[in-house]
Amino acid sequence: MKITEKKSIFFLLLLVVFTFACAERTSYTRSNTSVSDTGNEQTPEQNIPENTGSLIFIESSDGTDDGVQRLLTSMQDKGVYFYQTQIHPLGLIASDDVVLLKINCQWAERGGTNTDLIRSVIQAILDHPVGFNGEIIVADNGQAQFGSERRGGSLSWASNNAVDRTQSVMHVIRSFQGRRVTGVLWDEFTAVQVSEFSGGDMRDGFVVENTVRSTGLEVSYPKFSTEFGTRVSFKEGIWDANTNTYDSEKLKIINMPVLKSHGLFQVTAAVKSYMGVPSDRLTERRSHNSVGMGGMGTLMAETRFPVLNILDMIWIGPDQGPRNTYNMAVQINKIAASTDPVALDYWAAKHILIPEAEKFPGGRAPSMNPDSTEPGTFGRWLRLSMNELHTAGIPATMDVSEIQIIDNTVTPH
Repeated sequence: MKITEKKSIFFLLLLVVFTFACAERTSYTRSNTSVSDTGNEQTPEQNIPENTGSLIFIESSDGTDDGVQRLLTSMQDKGVYFYQTQIHPLGLIASDDVVLLKINCQWAERGGTNTDLIRSVIQAILDHPVGFNGEIIVADNGQAQFGSERRGGSLSWASNNAVDRTQSVMHVIRSFQGRRVTGVLWDEFTAVQVSEFSGGDMRDGFVVENTVRSTGLEVSYPKFSTEFGTRVSFKEGIWDANTNTYDSEKLKIINMPVLKSHGLFQVTAAVKSYMGVPSDRLTERRSHNSVGMGGMGTLMAETRFPVLNILDMIWIGPDQGPRNTYNMAVQINKIAASTDPVALDYWAAKHILIPEAEKFPGGRAPSMNPDSTEPGTFGRWLRLSMNELHTAGIPATMDVSEIQIIDNTVTPH
């Protein structure tokens, strides 16, 4: 063999070894990145899943433990990064975002989002690895009607969904004094119709679009200023008075409902939670009536889609919802998250809510079936909501073959 041929073979083998070593190093670096990563890696992520909306992450938690942190770690292991950094530019939450936690607060006792869980999510945002200098808003609209005291929602119920039942949403918010964490009860101006900031209207209220969609929904949404002077349009984003422009990318919604039954619409979870966004008062009940025709899918598509849905299943309400009293609630001690609210609701109804509902007399469980296409069932209106998202080009699925469950509450054999 000639010397030149030997040299060529040697350099070819050297190139193969070098390439393999680099691949191994890249694989090791990615698999050993924790959720508290400070963004010191030298190459950006490459393997974000094409359809992260089909992933559902489940953790055990009572809200007071590290369940949220474990949930975020589980998400990261599958390439769904909670924190946006230089290394993870597709992360959900940037360090200067305005993050709106859309909770349930129309009902006291176990009917509202667990306040221990709210605290844990707020802390997770504040623990952003590059520091958090944005703002966190906790909000909901109980429509100033119905609810535990027939007057709508409250951020200051005396009886709450928490280990310490006296711990209201507002108690949690005020415990972060000195940080930009605030609460806004949209009930306070749900009957006030306003125009956008861009039209010169600086009042708190609801913008109503005067066209009724095919689902029966007349789109409406809140527009308000926080105690820190931040001007928020749920649809348009954050208003900058200096430039007279909206920053749409700066506003992020984390949808945080509690899993319950519902007397009229069978199941309330991530999709039904958006009934706390519009003004039912100003739209003459069109918002609520549209749920059964897929109206919440319309609302998500035409206002602002949540970047993440975190479903509170610590205490669920399998019967007589949406009111969920201490006596009626069932303790499950689980939380789940997905970027796809439809897939999350499908799974939660089928595998968490229905098995518990079947233990109650009255036979309500069949109407909760997400596979049903019969009028008046949960499956019917969830599918219609999904179709509205598809029309807007937003991926969502009820196909079990497209849903991947990452359940860390299951003990491996």
